[in-house]
Amino acid sequence: MKAIQYRTIGQGPELVEIETPEPGPGQIRIKVTAAGLCHSDWFVMGLPAEQYIYGLPLTLGHEGVGIADKLGDGVEGIELGASYAIYGPWGCGQCHACARGAENYCTRAAELGIQPPGLGSPGAMAEYVIIDDARHLVPIGDMDPVETVSLTDAGLTPYHAIMSSKDKLVAGTTAVVIGTGGLGHVGIQVLRAVTSATVIALDIADEKLALARDVGAHHALMSDDSAVDEIRRLTNGRGAEAVFDFTGVQPTLDIARQVVAVDGDIQIVGIGGGLLPTGFFSTPFGASVRAPYWGTRSELMEVLSLAQTGSVGVHVERYSMEQAVDAYTRLHDGKVQGRAVVVP
Repeated sequence: MKAIQYRTIGQGPELVEIETPEPGPGQIRIKVTAAGLCHSDWFVMGLPAEQYIYGLPLTLGHEGVGIADKLGDGVEGIELGASYAIYGPWGCGQCHACARGAENYCTRAAELGIQPPGLGSPGAMAEYVIIDDARHLVPIGDMDPVETVSLTDAGLTPYHAIMSSKDKLVAGTTAVVIGTGGLGHVGIQVLRAVTSATVIALDIADEKLALARDVGAHHALMSDDSAVDEIRRLTNGRGAEAVFDFTGVQPTLDIARQVVAVDGDIQIVGIGGGLLPTGFFSTPFGASVRAPYWGTRSELMEVLSLAQTGSVGVHVERYSMEQAVDAYTRLHDGKVQGRAVVVP
């Protein structure tokens, strides 16, 4: 089968031909109908050899949707031929976090060597992918796979962050979204769907600010030296009750620190490598700083429900498997509008 793999440290992804996998006991083989690209893939491929822990070759793709194609012994509850979204942050299934569906915060995954598809385990950027357990599949019925696949990360991750700050985002409050690309433009829609907050979007690209307005941002500002004063003006000096930084580089974290309100939240979602000092004389009284990771299985179901009602959607660019390497280049260069999706 064809697959997109990372094979050599310091180089980009490659289109290769590999063996079609067979499911073992308890496993499910999925025939992939859509796989999403993510900046996290480039983060992984950009790691130096001494920090790289994901194994080589690595089949990429931690966003996947497909059809149940073959079942291993003992699998129950999965219908052959039905369409499923892959829940990516796999855990042990036994610890307290996993018992409540929060496998994204599994306390034993690292110890047991459990890794998500595309981030250690073979991912969905291939014609077939093996899923380790039926609980990691969520049925999507007749939803369009290409329109749905990015919700497994680009929808789930912002939803998880926003829901943890939802109680602060009542009528009359403000939420700031920094970075309106793949995750950020979905985050704006989630904020509009589940909160009453005024949404201020920041980015450095005019086309991404235009996308932010199209999906519901009340205000769209350049992420530059003028952003802090303008946000303070728009909030009558109060600042934002929640700031969601989908970039995570140092300049955007500096903006977040300066615009968060007293007792507000800063959610560092992007993995840009910036650091945010917090405490007295650094962040306002009562302000919380959080680095959320992915989301729970039940939250993925909720995100899919929002999509089914039309409240949330992903702006996608479609690519064939043969175009996937070029798509990764476009993503790396910041040329993708919304999310890039490969259709095997």
